[in-house]
Formats: sequence, structure tokens, C-alpha cells
Amino acid sequence: MQDARSGPFVSRFAMEVGFSLAILAAGVVVITGARQFDIAWTENGPSPGFFPLGIGIVIVGGSLAALAQAFLGHRRGRREAFLDREQARRVVSFGLPILAFVVLALWTGMYVAMALYLFAVTTYQGGFRVRTGLLVGLGTAIGFYVVFDIWFRTPLLKGPLEAWLGLH
Repeated sequence: MQDARSGPFVSRFAMEVGFSLAILAAGVVVITGARQFDIAWTENGPSPGFFPLGIGIVIVGGSLAALAQAFLGHRRGRREAFLDREQARRVVSFGLPILAFVVLALWTGMYVAMALYLFAVTTYQGGFRVRTGLLVGLGTAIGFYVVFDIWFRTPLLKGPLEAWLGLH
């Protein structure tokens, strides 16, 4: 008997169907965009929409083939897990801090968000001491500021702290 914590979280069939439908939608978008232009073959060669239309048709055809393959495999009894609960937990524990970093960077700027993100992951996920987390977070943020803003003169996203410190 399978433990509920280690059982399938997402089946391979669900993932194949979902991905095939997403690619199908992308193909439809390409075809729709191509149809905004002339799609004919003229005496001067292909019109602007001709090549994108062909690419869109190939994308739709490939996604329909993948969708059919998923359903055929499912009917034949293939019941594999794509992601079990433990793997899903690891993906979420990696993905949520990254998502928080992106949202935080929009509000606080890249350097503050970077320092906080690195502090959090080294301290909480990595199990390092708070002092080590502070050194990693602040050291990396300062290093990135020196490399990008000063040496390369390519400023990264700034927030209110940088403005207050006059680093804009």
C-alpha cells in the first residue's frame, strides 16, 4: 500500500494532456497572428503570413499528435506518476522563494530583494547560521552593485532604499 505522502501528485497523463493543450493554444495564436497578414504565395514569393501560418500548422499538428499519444497510452493502462508528493514539496519549496524574490524585487529593487532572498534560503533552507546568511546576502548584493552599476554601468532595478541612500 502506498503512503499518501509519497503517492502520485500529478499523473503523467494529466501533464501530457495539459502540456499538449497549452502547445495547441500557442499554435492557434500563431495561426491567428499569421492570418492578420496575407498568407498567399505570390509571383514575388511567399507573403508575410505564409511562413508563420505553416509554423502554426506544424505546432497544432504536433500538439494534436502528442494529445492522441497521451490518450492512447492512457487507454493501454499506462498510469505513471509525473510528480509525487515529495517531489512536489521540493518544487514548491524551491519555487515559492523565487516567486517571492521576483515580487519583492518589484517593490524594493533588485539589491534589497537579492539580499533578503539569499539570507532566507541560506538560513532557512540551507541551515546556515544567521551571520552566514547575512554575509552571503549582503555580500552578494554589494558585489552585484559594484559589478553591474559601477563597473559595467548597467543599473539593475532599484527601489526606495537605493533612492534614500542616493544610489540611483
